[in-house]
Amino acid sequence: MTPLSIFLTIFAFVATIILILWRPKGLNETIPALFGAIIVLISGSVNLLDLLDISQKITGAAVTIMATMIMAFALESFGFFKWVAQKMLEFSKGSSKRLFWLTCTLCFLMTLFLNNDGSILITTPILILLLKHLGLKKHELLPYLISGALVATASSVPIGVSNIVNLISLEIIGMDLYLHTVMMFVPGTLGLLFLTVLLYLIFYKKLPRTLPNYQSLIIHGLEKKHPLQDSDQTMKSSIKLMICALVFVFLVRISLFVASYLGISVALIAVLGSSILLIWRAFYLKVYPTDILKKTPWHIFIFAFSMYVLIYGLQNIGLTDLLVTILEPVVSEGLFYASFTMGALLTIFSNIFNNHPALMIGTITLNEMALDHITLKTIYLANIIGSDIGSLILPTGTLATLIWMHILRENKIKVSWASYISVTLKVIPATLVFTLLCLYYWVALFFVD
Repeated sequence: MTPLSIFLTIFAFVATIILILWRPKGLNETIPALFGAIIVLISGSVNLLDLLDISQKITGAAVTIMATMIMAFALESFGFFKWVAQKMLEFSKGSSKRLFWLTCTLCFLMTLFLNNDGSILITTPILILLLKHLGLKKHELLPYLISGALVATASSVPIGVSNIVNLISLEIIGMDLYLHTVMMFVPGTLGLLFLTVLLYLIFYKKLPRTLPNYQSLIIHGLEKKHPLQDSDQTMKSSIKLMICALVFVFLVRISLFVASYLGISVALIAVLGSSILLIWRAFYLKVYPTDILKKTPWHIFIFAFSMYVLIYGLQNIGLTDLLVTILEPVVSEGLFYASFTMGALLTIFSNIFNNHPALMIGTITLNEMALDHITLKTIYLANIIGSDIGSLILPTGTLATLIWMHILRENKIKVSWASYISVTLKVIPATLVFTLLCLYYWVALFFVD
């Protein structure tokens, strides 16, 4: 590797990160990432074989994310968003606090039901629909929207299949979904509960005392149609179709676990499931797949691919070797220090690189260390916590938060980086430490002799 290649690679990386964080005139994060990747390719630190390897690694993830998006769009067509919004309205009983907990519960369940990207695609439109009809002011929307996004994304920690980058890394580390769930579900769920409580304490005073239009919507709903309702006959028919669609999506979800266990392509099962759902939608609702092309945020996939190219460039100029040299002595100090070191490192990397390439770098680095079975698996799970929770400090840390920002922009709702970071800096570092502690003691109690 020539000095010029090394210089250009480092320059491209630094310039990309500065522009992503600075975002002059609202610059979309995809543009600096794409130009950074082009510079790295020109430098020669990434070649055509590397591009092929990147494509193989990211294609399955991209296809699975696409399939999840299609399922979310199909559920919208079946009336799922309106139905859930109406039920949340009824269960809230006019309480803004109750609505907050309903929001977090919905986001948690949707991530377990689909994955973090699918959860964002489903829950964000539901919340926007409900909150706008309730007549909340802009500053009153933020507690629900930001909390929902953070909980939906962080909820991918307990179950490996809830985040496609976790699935990719599981294959590299040689860990199945069952072991991941047994070792991570309890610590991950406790971490999520801790995060939700912190969010509630932060937003408690900012939540409105009552939901402004609640009584009006409920009364109009009893006497005539309100914005969240259709006619009784149409509603009953839609609910039947929607429940069938939900059951089908749930079965597809279960089949992803089965496919992973049997060594069948997860992406293939996801594509088959989404294709059947699209055909079903076209037959019953006469809605054809052309709307998917318009709704899909294609630039997010370009961003992810570009960041992988940047990471490969850094890896090829010696990043992984450097990390092994620096980290191996720390990791050998014991499980506690190793877990916290790698969790913190993946948090930093995920916010700088995005969690997809960051987790890949962390996983590859671990694989090159001589670690025993339990230590390797535990430190990998610490990586997951850093990648899935720690990454939430910046909105560019995960694809899910990028999708969330895209949906908000489409609905003309502006959430500034300052507003987002002012919340995440208060809750994410504390949640990261708490979840890593839970993981350490859970593993020490049940998995270490």
